[in-house]
Amino acid sequence: MASYSHHEIDPKWQSIWAANQTFATPTDRSKEKYYVLDMFPYPSGSGLHVGHPKGYVATDVVARAKRMMGFNVLRVMGWDSFGLPAERQAVKENLHPRKITERNVTTFRTQLQKLGLSYDWSREVATSDVCFYKWTQWIFLQLYKKGLAYQAELPVNWCPALGTVLANEEVHEGKYKETGDPVERRLMKQWMFRITDYADRLLEGLADVDWPNRTLKKQVEWIGKSKGADVQFGIVGSDECIEVFTTRPDTLFGGTYVVLAPEHPLVASLTTESVKPAVEEYLRQAGQKSERDRISEAVDAVKTGVFTGSFAINPVNGEEIPIWVADYVLASYGTGAVFACPAHDERDHAFAIQFELPIIEVVQGGDVAKSAYTGNGKHVNSEFLDGLDNRLAIEKVIEWLEAKGRGTGRIRYKLRDWLFSRQRYWGEPFPIVFNDQGQPIALAAGDLPVELPELDAYKPTDDGEPPLARATDWVNTTVPGTGEHAVRETNTMPQWAGSCWYYLRYISPHLETAAWDRDEEKYWMPVDLYVGGEEHAVLHLLYARFWHQVLFDLGLVSTPEPFKRLYHQGMIHKTSYADDNRRYYHVDQIETRDGKLVVKETGVPITAKLEKMSKSKLNVVNPDQLCAQYGADALRLYELFMGPLEDGNDWGDDTAGVSGTRRFLDRVWRMAVNGDGSGPSDKASDIESVDNKELERALHLAIKRVTEAVTSLRFNTAIADMMVFANEATKAKVVPTKWIEAFIQILSPFAPHLCDEIWQLYGHQTGLAYHPWPSYDESKMVLDTITLAIQIKGKTRGTIEVSADISEAEAIAAAKAEPKIAKYLEGKTIRREIYVPKRLVNLVAV
Repeated sequence: MASYSHHEIDPKWQSIWAANQTFATPTDRSKEKYYVLDMFPYPSGSGLHVGHPKGYVATDVVARAKRMMGFNVLRVMGWDSFGLPAERQAVKENLHPRKITERNVTTFRTQLQKLGLSYDWSREVATSDVCFYKWTQWIFLQLYKKGLAYQAELPVNWCPALGTVLANEEVHEGKYKETGDPVERRLMKQWMFRITDYADRLLEGLADVDWPNRTLKKQVEWIGKSKGADVQFGIVGSDECIEVFTTRPDTLFGGTYVVLAPEHPLVASLTTESVKPAVEEYLRQAGQKSERDRISEAVDAVKTGVFTGSFAINPVNGEEIPIWVADYVLASYGTGAVFACPAHDERDHAFAIQFELPIIEVVQGGDVAKSAYTGNGKHVNSEFLDGLDNRLAIEKVIEWLEAKGRGTGRIRYKLRDWLFSRQRYWGEPFPIVFNDQGQPIALAAGDLPVELPELDAYKPTDDGEPPLARATDWVNTTVPGTGEHAVRETNTMPQWAGSCWYYLRYISPHLETAAWDRDEEKYWMPVDLYVGGEEHAVLHLLYARFWHQVLFDLGLVSTPEPFKRLYHQGMIHKTSYADDNRRYYHVDQIETRDGKLVVKETGVPITAKLEKMSKSKLNVVNPDQLCAQYGADALRLYELFMGPLEDGNDWGDDTAGVSGTRRFLDRVWRMAVNGDGSGPSDKASDIESVDNKELERALHLAIKRVTEAVTSLRFNTAIADMMVFANEATKAKVVPTKWIEAFIQILSPFAPHLCDEIWQLYGHQTGLAYHPWPSYDESKMVLDTITLAIQIKGKTRGTIEVSADISEAEAIAAAKAEPKIAKYLEGKTIRREIYVPKRLVNLVAV
């Protein structure tokens, strides 16, 4: 049998694993634990594409290997199933969001099971299940009781078409990213979390985790801790003052204008009649942009802004400087106002050039007429600061400001309190009611869950209330314990809520009396390995860490951080084809004419671009089709063989890569199993070993590399070493059965269906899932001979094969004696002999 039948083998072993609950989480607590976790997916209607399994397969290899190494493994999957996409789809199909979600979950689950992923499916959770979100509500109550949840009226991104608030990350250029619907800034009363109370803790905790440097950097940047000073700028003709936070108070003498955020409360009163129309138009335009857009545009060369007509007073020199409004200043950071020193700030410099404002050098070190100088240097044009470097100047000016009553030293954060409510239906209801005086009253744990009521329509009411306001019988209730009339909160929690703590629910998914078992939590936490994409992880990680630290403070969890080690798998890209109007076409709709890509039917020119896989871009590859054609094991191997796990990869337009890993697996099958597939191959022998040093070395090297890969996650090189052994074994006449079995053991985490089948054919009554992991012998990996390069004056002139344990004197002598080298030494004197062990001999001859 030249090729194994994955059509028979894959479903056979998937059924056996399911029937025997092979991957059920062990209950024995005497062994060391290993909690390996995937960032759980949102179950979209489009299902999985081949970019999704990359991380899932990687964690599966780790989980399977760890079980064989004797660890108790917690390996689980669930669904981030609340959120706006299901609600929008429900409106389109006139189905309840729950039906949409259940359908999508079934699709995802089936696809994951076809890949042979070793999840304990008995612990599956979904954030939209009432038995899950009951405990999300309970955690909200813990934060509320601790004083961390409150209501505030603040500007939000309001989408009139959808009738809901959107996060900054969901808005681009004044429109909702998903639909293109316009978004406007609007003041609304919202639930907030005091995440800022934990800003320092969130920074300090990063020292205790093993995360990628770039992710740590993003956490630090998002929190944005800054040391500086609050400075008061007087206003000409007014008793008011503008408070500015700056990290560079040493450059105040170079301040030539002040900039207010469009939302700053003083904008209206500072705007003079002559410029009022221009200011109002600018505010209107700024109101259509999200904070994320404004932050992104802040680095652009062209700045926008408008003069208010008023002037501020520079507190260090009494100079009158103009007050502008510009959207590169955010009301959510600092005080919503900045003083501008264009000589030493890139954004201020660009703004000053754009609007022809003065640029005054106060720190020596560059040509400030051409660009801002932001480095250290001696201060000039700064009176009492002249001659000081940056650090000393900052200290001295803060002392001066405090002595004069014009400012004070401060620490501020870019991090803002977390907006935690949405005007949607498909989300967790808040466990809050309001009495007739409008005061919020938290429900007791015994009153949970607050279940979502059934609705026929999921849009806001005609008067703009959230969809839950339609459920009048549900909304009108009583205050528990008093019986007085009350109304329920009609906002729902954001999708972040469930993902903040789902990793804890996996520990005790069926427990009805608590969110998790305390003893079980102490055993399993923290998560040992957390794998997921980097693109959307920054806020998820920040929010989950915040909740976890609060739970730790309350004594409800045993670790201060939830995720010990974090790893991001790279994104898989595929070529997309689009015309100038960004209409996408499937590859089958494209052809080449006169050397150019065009649409077959119309001849419209097409541009090919490597992009993230997306159903809307028609560049998705379905893993189900590849599993059907090549088998799950071939796809699993290829996902990890494409390159380092953290790297992005180009899938390409064909399936050559998957067919290549399938050929390797067929080679393993032929090497291990006889022609009719009924038992071990004829070359498998009961002898302990054979005189085949290369094969033995290849085996032990493969075991070592795969063992190391379980920790390093360098799977592509480990697969390459397994391929070397398979090639050597294929060429060999006889291979000890124990060697074949050891190889099948290390291959099994990557190709579990094929390996369990071979294992069974070798007479084993149980599968490989818990079979002890093989060991390797370092001495077996030592080469008997090595190749030395021979150089004459640094230029390679030949090579020699020598014993691996050759001495320096022997190596130099062998190099001199090599006939091919003799001609380069004729008539010359060797002045120096250099030996680099196991690499080269260099003879310096003149």
